[in-house]
Amino acid sequence: MPAWSARVSSTTARQELPVDSIVSVTGGQVRGFEADGVHAFLGIPHAAPAVGPARFELPRPVVPWTGVRDGSAHGPNCLQSPYPAPVEALLPGVRLLGDEYLNVNVWTPDPAGSGLPVLVWIHGGAFTRGSNAGPVYDGRAFARDGVVLVSVNYRLGISGFTAVPGAPLNRGLHDQVAALRWVRENVAAFGGDPDNVTVFGESAGGMSVLSLLAAPAARGLFRRAAVQSANGSAAATAEDGYRLAARLAQQLGIECTAAAFGAVPLERLQAAQDAIATAMALDPNPAVWGESVLEAGGGILSFFPVIDGDLLSGRPIDVLTTPGHRTVPLLAGWNRDDFRLFVFPVGRDAAITADTLPPLLAFCGLTPDLAETYAASRPAAGPADVFAAIMTDRTFTDDVLRLADHSAAQGIPQYRYEFRWPTPVARLDAGHAVELPFVFDRLDSLPSLTGIDPPQPLAGQMHRAWVRFAVDGDPGWSRYDEPDRKVRIFDHPAAGEVSDPRGAELRALRSSLARRRASAHQ
Repeated sequence: MPAWSARVSSTTARQELPVDSIVSVTGGQVRGFEADGVHAFLGIPHAAPAVGPARFELPRPVVPWTGVRDGSAHGPNCLQSPYPAPVEALLPGVRLLGDEYLNVNVWTPDPAGSGLPVLVWIHGGAFTRGSNAGPVYDGRAFARDGVVLVSVNYRLGISGFTAVPGAPLNRGLHDQVAALRWVRENVAAFGGDPDNVTVFGESAGGMSVLSLLAAPAARGLFRRAAVQSANGSAAATAEDGYRLAARLAQQLGIECTAAAFGAVPLERLQAAQDAIATAMALDPNPAVWGESVLEAGGGILSFFPVIDGDLLSGRPIDVLTTPGHRTVPLLAGWNRDDFRLFVFPVGRDAAITADTLPPLLAFCGLTPDLAETYAASRPAAGPADVFAAIMTDRTFTDDVLRLADHSAAQGIPQYRYEFRWPTPVARLDAGHAVELPFVFDRLDSLPSLTGIDPPQPLAGQMHRAWVRFAVDGDPGWSRYDEPDRKVRIFDHPAAGEVSDPRGAELRALRSSLARRRASAHQ
């Protein structure tokens, strides 16, 4: 953990920090602290504690407090377990249990200022893990550069995304909407402009952003959006969501009701959540879990939003590309090797051979001949490398470009990027989450993922682009438009813009998906 984060986590160190800021927010007053010219206010509730039966209700208003609340320590996060050991070694988690886990952190250059652009961060973690207290999400660099950074905690896993009969669906997304409302009502107290808010997120956080773009309840709460390594397909039918909840109730030996789930001790909830995720990975049978659950999860996710007819009238990508649907200016992209995180560190590469690759692609809804297209431009790649490249495009690239094509045709500013810097760690190359320390300009925060000497010039480029986008909507490269389809490449030392990168492969991917779907309906 970086020294600054360690200081704010330590009771002794907190007492030594120069405390000089008190702001009034919904619920009462909060005292923050200043360090290195940046003011931080940590662990502020944006909703009431969601514990007991309330864990399965809509977020409720903040409970007021008396006196001045201490904002010098990170708040707790939702119930979760570590990643599997190989992934946890790369992405060490922060697990702080407590009732007030629906909270935000705020970093600002000047709480007495006004009109500052605002970035609201939604963390990733497969909708089951993650915390706004992660060192890589430290918002100092954004505040240093004139932006108010707000990071959000929300309900995860069983708490946020289990479709319990009789309980509101998509509670985790409702938490995010509640946090955005909190930002609109309170960010001016930190010098921010509530009319210049950009929401951004990575992985499940990016999927959340796409869901918020599709959700009527979130309209008007942000002006722009940025999405890192995500897709808009992660939403199951409510029917299949209820089927998953029934399996969880059976695992726990309880009735499938909100009251029964709310009475279960936390450690038993967590154990059941982990058991279901393991069982789904070992036996991905549509007859057991529901076809839409497996399609939405893509073999990676076991908990995620459902189509509820309220926040989501369909999968986000389908809603967002409906003829006539308009969205906000969007910066979005992927890491060239995103899917390698889900193949190589966990040892799945050993099972992917020339013989097993064709049926594996068929299982993923693709025609086996697609491997030939990808292998042709990667002569040194083995079957596992080819599989990871195909699944990166299927999972993280295709939806982003479909949305870009749709929105750009309506004249809505769209900016696309591809992150290509290859980390020397764990055969990840430009794998999933490697871009995070670069965007936040916190290269000291994840040496387990980036190695010990990642290139600072690249961090400077990416971080400045995100700051510029928050300020006025222009990250500093060409808009994505037909016919050029310009994409900004982030690499070191090479960088620049490329027209329609790997266009032939992506068109082959879409053709393969279409052929498989047509065959399935015959």
